Amino acid sequence: MYVMTIDQRGSTSDVDRVPGLLAELAALSSAGRFERSVGDEVQGVLEHPEEVVEIAQHALRSGRWYVGIGVGAVDLPLPASPREGSGPAFVAARLAVDRAKAAAAHVPLAVVSGGAGRGAPSPGTSAGVRACANAEAVLRLIGRLVQDRTEAQWRVLDVLRSVQHGHSGTRGTQKIAARTLGITEQSVSRALLRSGWQEEWAARPAAEMLLSLAHGLITGTDDAAAQPQDHSAKDHSAKDTRAKDDSAEGDR
Repeated sequence: MYVMTIDQRGSTSDVDRVPGLLAELAALSSAGRFERSVGDEVQGVLEHPEEVVEIAQHALRSGRWYVGIGVGAVDLPLPASPREGSGPAFVAARLAVDRAKAAAAHVPLAVVSGGAGRGAPSPGTSAGVRACANAEAVLRLIGRLVQDRTEAQWRVLDVLRSVQHGHSGTRGTQKIAARTLGITEQSVSRALLRSGWQEEWAARPAAEMLLSLAHGLITGTDDAAAQPQDHSAKDHSAKDTRAKDDSAEGDR
């Protein structure tokens, strides 16, 4: 399992943003349930690494959250409320969000192994720790792309992703997005290029694979051989990202 603990940054000088985040997370996860745990913090348990990656990047986008991910076993059966959950992955998630706070000057995300559990470390503990560190590195690289995007770029990407939903490939979707936004196709292409959209979606499966590998090594299950989710049905690459119209304003 993957336990995520997400804590609001600068909560003492900001409004309570937890209700809004909970509503957003409910739409992003098909099975995971998130709840307010303490203060301005939410916690949830997930089974699928692709949902962990999606939620982590969504939280990083606004720059208002610390993201901690604990990987490992949880005590079963899971209680109805994540607040009542226990087990190594819950402990790891707490350590992870504390580490994320220490990394706040960079990308405030951390992945921690819950492999030690309550007894002697399993044979896969050291390898699981390394896999968690690798997953964290990839997630932070993606997170840097996400955090550095401008509002104008996000407007293009949000519309493009909405257009792509339910479509196979990107043929014609840039044209639809441009028409929706009232800008040129060249502006859409330039926004895709400068935002690192193609690079993000090329790297997401690597992050998913590393999280799955870590989980398998830590828990001793066969997750270590799992394949990342196939994103080819939603090909997010931009086939023509060269700027063709320097006067277009879609990425300003």
